Amino acid sequence: MQRRTTLNTALAVLAATALAWGSAAQAQNAAPRIAVTDLAYAQRVSEYFMAGTYQRSSQMSAQGSSGGGYSHGPYSGSGSHHSQGSMQASEQASGTYVAGRYSYIEMRELGGYTNDIKGAILQGTYFKLVQGKGFDAGAPQNSKAEQVLNQVQGGKMAKPVRQNDVTDVIARIKKGEFKGADYVLFGVVSSIEFTDALSPLQGTTSATRQYGLQLLADFSLINTKTYEIKAAFSAQGAGNDTKILSNRGDIAPPNRSKVMKETSISLANDVYQQLATQLGYTDANLSRGVRSAPPPLPGGGQSYPAQQMPAPQPQEQVIILR
Repeated sequence: MQRRTTLNTALAVLAATALAWGSAAQAQNAAPRIAVTDLAYAQRVSEYFMAGTYQRSSQMSAQGSSGGGYSHGPYSGSGSHHSQGSMQASEQASGTYVAGRYSYIEMRELGGYTNDIKGAILQGTYFKLVQGKGFDAGAPQNSKAEQVLNQVQGGKMAKPVRQNDVTDVIARIKKGEFKGADYVLFGVVSSIEFTDALSPLQGTTSATRQYGLQLLADFSLINTKTYEIKAAFSAQGAGNDTKILSNRGDIAPPNRSKVMKETSISLANDVYQQLATQLGYTDANLSRGVRSAPPPLPGGGQSYPAQQMPAPQPQEQVIILR
């Protein structure tokens, strides 16, 4: 009887342990949900402002008096007349005029370069993508001209409204902009530059016009629960459009759409390759969600050669019964 009770207890423990391990394995094997943000950027903006007030008042007053008399006899006459008048006028004017140049930092998100990144993740991984909210810049702030005008009229310095920081991803996670996501792939533009060069062809009257775009961004894959960084890297995208002009004075507008598309595709490919490589070193569970072959690029482009990632070491599970 005692042996049967012990056996039943051991079987119950094994069943509970298997159920717990099964739940844990299912949780580990569940596809992580990732939110890809638009590229954040901050730029210095300068504006000219002008504000002023003007007051004018005028007064006018007038005074006058007159008198006269006249008498005459049958053979003579007499008369008198007196008049007096005055007028006063005054005018006062005052005003305040303030003008200058004001610089500030503008926080925004650059849309249009993340769709190809999302597509590369969908094609090359088993991850699920979650759509996050757009950046909330906060309440609109009065222009510098309006702030100065309020100060001149009221005599008090207007307190500036604090703007949200687009690069503070932790605050944005806490605010709930990426609700439902396990990880956030957060990107910040560090450099963006357009180039437009005209190069004459030696020995001819022709020339080539090269129009290009270079985009560099810093990315981080952040756990929304623990704020742990699973991957951090810089990725670059580039695109160009070259036209041959028969005469150096010809005008040929560049194909900007083509340049932006090539930049977006090359940036997405670089992001995917570096993300897949780093996950192989930082998190074995996440690296299992990466497919072995790199995703094909849209538009017939060639992908980068697949980089070798270390295979995750299998974990041995030991059960001890007492």
